[in-house]
Amino acid sequence: MADSPSLTTRLRTAAARVEAGTPAERDRAVDALRALAILGVVLGHWLVTALVADGGALRTASPLGSMPRLAPVSWVFQTLAVFFLVGGHVATRSQASARARGVPYGCWVGVRLRRLFRPVAALLALWTVAAVALLLTGADAGTVRTLVKLALSPLWFLLVLAALTAATPLLARLNPLWPLAVVLHVDLVRFGLGGPSWLGWVNLPAGWLVPYALGAAWTRGELAGRRAAVALLAGGTAATAGLVLWAGYPASMVGVPGAAVSNLDPPTLAAVTFGLAQCGLALLLRDRLRAMMRRPLAWAGVTLVNLSAMTIFLWHQTSLMATTALGLLAGRLPGLHTRPDALGWVAFRLAWLPVFGCVLVLCWTAFRHREQDPHRARPKGRNGGGGSRVVLVHRPGHRTRGASDHA
Repeated sequence: MADSPSLTTRLRTAAARVEAGTPAERDRAVDALRALAILGVVLGHWLVTALVADGGALRTASPLGSMPRLAPVSWVFQTLAVFFLVGGHVATRSQASARARGVPYGCWVGVRLRRLFRPVAALLALWTVAAVALLLTGADAGTVRTLVKLALSPLWFLLVLAALTAATPLLARLNPLWPLAVVLHVDLVRFGLGGPSWLGWVNLPAGWLVPYALGAAWTRGELAGRRAAVALLAGGTAATAGLVLWAGYPASMVGVPGAAVSNLDPPTLAAVTFGLAQCGLALLLRDRLRAMMRRPLAWAGVTLVNLSAMTIFLWHQTSLMATTALGLLAGRLPGLHTRPDALGWVAFRLAWLPVFGCVLVLCWTAFRHREQDPHRARPKGRNGGGGSRVVLVHRPGHRTRGASDHA
């Protein structure tokens, strides 16, 4: 009896199928940037989010609160600007392609929003049941509130991205300086003139519109050369350093529990200028990423992340909390339930990351089908009943048409 293929052989065979199913014109750097942005957010949350066991309750804490010198960690893993950059580029390109093929706006936006929100229903259902069950069994109400808030925190991102996606036809020609000016004036009123704190929420759409509009400019060919990318990187870095050093903005690019000001909740001018620097770096890395993605195994990994991007994003906090809750059965474990107030905690937390990853894989196995629409449009004959053929999802082993969609 012949020996079964080794794991390495099976992986290489699967990677070869993905490679064969990828059209030559697909810009693999776009997919790589999206995957890096998603994984950056996931790792960042796992590193700076602690659930401390305090008596019979769990409360959130962050190592950035007690160890502010770790703020550079947030500079590496707060990658949302890159995700909005890619989102703006992909949506603008996709919408222009759909319009050229005669695809109605309602059909186009419906497909894109359905892909975003299909996975949400499972998350809401599970946490509704979990919250009710915890309360009925006498769990601390504060603990339940903390868990639900963390579990559902990714939804704000989806709401903003959905709104910007729906408005893509109006934003396709928008100069990024306009939303940047809005953020600047909001912060001047809030921090310089003592304006109301609620005004900062204007920056939630305006702040993320800046990289989204940059993505549209990328589609228009305005960011093709290195000069624009270098200008974004240098200008964004200098502006962020100035705001942190001389304008009193926090050094951390993520929220820190108990801090007077958060750069992310809602976004501040410092978060936006930092995002400009990130976008510049991402644009500079395009050629290198394209070369790296010619390696079949690397490309297969990026494809897998992209096909499950929303599932990974939505369930990564749940995987952290599930690990934390189950770990309580063994007592207070360092790096999991203890206060994040020393470098020893960081070392233990790094050791927990593979466990979080394994639990996330379980969540992915259970819920990834929610991200793939079983009713996606299929062509009916040559013209698909509506003009040109439209392929909405790029699946491994299937040659993707309409590479500009990068769905």
